[in-house]
Amino acid sequence: MSSDSLRSQRAQRLMQCGVVAVIRAPDPGLVPELGAALLAGGVTALEVTTSTPNFASAIRSTRAALGNQVLIGAGTLLHPAQCDEAIEAGAEFAVSPVFRPSLIPGCHAAGVPMLLGAFTPTEAQAVHDSGADFVKLFPAEVLGLKFIRGLRAPLPHLRLVPTGGVDATNAGQFRKAGCVAVGVGGSLVKPELMQSRDWPALTALAAALVASWRS
Repeated sequence: MSSDSLRSQRAQRLMQCGVVAVIRAPDPGLVPELGAALLAGGVTALEVTTSTPNFASAIRSTRAALGNQVLIGAGTLLHPAQCDEAIEAGAEFAVSPVFRPSLIPGCHAAGVPMLLGAFTPTEAQAVHDSGADFVKLFPAEVLGLKFIRGLRAPLPHLRLVPTGGVDATNAGQFRKAGCVAVGVGGSLVKPELMQSRDWPALTALAAALVASWRS
């Protein structure tokens, strides 16, 4: 399969997943357990951020534990070397909170779709023009649903993935506003749940988010 075909396939799968869990774990050993609990709740796209210690090993071990049941990516990427490390570990998509076009060539060559961050209409269009696969609107809690509706009116071609402020009360509203997926961090993968390893509670939160998105 060509890198373009693989990237397109993975991009389609990310949109089918809809909910991307953003994982900032204090211990890389927690990530496979987190992934299993999220998967049990129906969340099948996992973004492991570089703020997770040894994030590449966390990606690798989660891939080994869960296989093709999940689409696993790397987030908070700022440098091409981080992308290379993530891809070598098995990352299938890549996310940056900022506009870093320099990250795109290496990811695309490996068949990995890229999400680049934007906050304004000009930035969002620049992300699209750069060749990135998705626009990560961040922080979405500041922008809100009215902003997204207003942005999509003149720029309906943008594939928007808002991150920040998304939870089970509004995930479906973001989809209705035209977003192709949502990134969900602290309202889903809560620090206290990681500390207590309360995986049933995490699974319940995941299921509620997925239900909201699909509604």
